[in-house]
Amino acid sequence: MNPKHGKPRARPHLRSRACSIAGVGSYVPTKVLANADLEKMVDTSDEWITTRTGIKERRISAKDEFTSDMAAKAARRAMKMAGVTGEQIDLIIVATITPDMPFPATACLVQQKIGARHAAAFDLEAACSGFIYGLEIGRQFVASRACETVLVIGAEKLSSITDWKDRNTCVLFGDGAGAAILRSDGAARGILTTVMGADGSKAGLLHMPGGGSRCPATMDSVGARLHYLRMEGSETFKNAVQAMCSAAKEALRRCNLDITQIHCVIPHQANRRIIDAVASRIGATPGQMFVNLDRYGNTSAASVAIALDEAVASGRIQRGDLVLLIVFGAGLTWGAAVLQW
Repeated sequence: MNPKHGKPRARPHLRSRACSIAGVGSYVPTKVLANADLEKMVDTSDEWITTRTGIKERRISAKDEFTSDMAAKAARRAMKMAGVTGEQIDLIIVATITPDMPFPATACLVQQKIGARHAAAFDLEAACSGFIYGLEIGRQFVASRACETVLVIGAEKLSSITDWKDRNTCVLFGDGAGAAILRSDGAARGILTTVMGADGSKAGLLHMPGGGSRCPATMDSVGARLHYLRMEGSETFKNAVQAMCSAAKEALRRCNLDITQIHCVIPHQANRRIIDAVASRIGATPGQMFVNLDRYGNTSAASVAIALDEAVASGRIQRGDLVLLIVFGAGLTWGAAVLQW
């Protein structure tokens, strides 16, 4: 209180600050499951998988390797690039639909693994859109000065919820993790804008029926294979292309940018036909698109995070480059982000 006037003192106004990605890292399991291996498991072929999806192989975690393990390995690599220690991390956000367990949060398990004892930690569930959702949440904490250093991770062990008897879905998914360290470096570059959206009326297009409060695990639910993901492929394809294009165009509009000014476009790595359709509709050239789908398949929340790390590590993205990330996932959820590296 002001002793003269008896009125509360005005709080100093803290200006919002830019948020940059200070480091990225990724991890994929060593085990490779090629299309030829799937030919021995279900009625499919390398030609059928390749022509319809663009996937040649995917990575599968070991039985004793869990989402938190992959997340921690990706996190350590991002921390090394950013030059930060676990003690310096204020917040950990893990985007995943395959947590180690329903609770506690996988982020809490990661916190312990990387020695981030001062960090708050929580999980985020937005399926394949999770990493961009996490980037925007993390950006808000840095921009508002609530946190100095935020760790965002997309990590999935999709092999644990894949129905290996369903040839239409088991060929699509793989395991892995990608991470980013968010900080403010005083420059204006960084995460320039983020667009997010959702449509819960179409939740049934891509979901896992069992395991929640609606359908707890029972002998009957397990027997009915309700604890594996299910997808209506053609409708998911249609909605994915539309939503990703809309989000990408809106993100560019907010930044007053044209697609020709974007150096690298990283779309969610779900299906080559979706990627090609999105590229065509937003006017991106093949040279602008970064694709690693053929080697990893769809890794859900880890998808664009792994691709971003690989694009940076390979020199595909250089300092100052404008990058467009585009995602789509169950929910339905979608999003896009424009970064200046």
